[in-house]
Amino acid sequence: MSEVHPTAVIDPSATVADGVHVGAYSIIGAEVSIGAGSWVGPHVVIQGPTRIGADNRIFQFASVGEQPQDKKFRGELTYLEIGDGNTIREFVTINRGTGDGGGVTRIGDDNWIMAYCHIAHDCLIGSHTVFANNASLAGHVEVADHVILGGFSLVHQFCRLGAYSFLAFGAHVDRDVPPYVMAAGQRATPRGLNLEGLRRHGFSRHEIRELKEAYRVLYRSGLRVEEAAAELADRTDPAVAALATFVRASHRGIIR
Repeated sequence: MSEVHPTAVIDPSATVADGVHVGAYSIIGAEVSIGAGSWVGPHVVIQGPTRIGADNRIFQFASVGEQPQDKKFRGELTYLEIGDGNTIREFVTINRGTGDGGGVTRIGDDNWIMAYCHIAHDCLIGSHTVFANNASLAGHVEVADHVILGGFSLVHQFCRLGAYSFLAFGAHVDRDVPPYVMAAGQRATPRGLNLEGLRRHGFSRHEIRELKEAYRVLYRSGLRVEEAAAELADRTDPAVAALATFVRASHRGIIR
């Protein structure tokens, strides 16, 4: 059975699975689904349509699934989807999608989202990411798996953060950050590879050596971005190939 505090308000159309805890004065709105084993603290507001998977933890004063902060939004049917095993800390705000922006904000599994973070409409977040306090995403941002965002980092709309990339404290990102790259500064620039992150996630010495050479080609060879990406596309290492694919697919351009 679910454990729902008597002061909590749950809309009749909401679905709360067995084993879900809902704390005092929390509000679960219409068309919200919460999976088994999830924990919702006190004073949390969850609006729908929102689907939340199993074993998530949502702490007090979070606002999840509210309407997007977009003047073009006219009440159209849009969604928020959250996977399993995520931690969403105090005062985090996560908005639903917009009708002309894909219609859905999506968050994967096992993400750690610290206090005061903001995830705007139509963002697509992978799995195993870390958002340090006050990290904020504008609309339509894509964050791949295993990305770390430092405290107070900001990401401009339509930017992409590649897998295993790392944003330093206070980084302001206005272009795409390629996979495996560290970014820092008020207008974020590349600061080498995320070597510690690569080692922690089991990248071999050979893979890291290949990525170091790829970084040299991309950032230190004097080649234009298109030329560097074309050269990297011929490499056989899968991690380098993924880097080249990301760069060639960039619409906003990459940090340089």
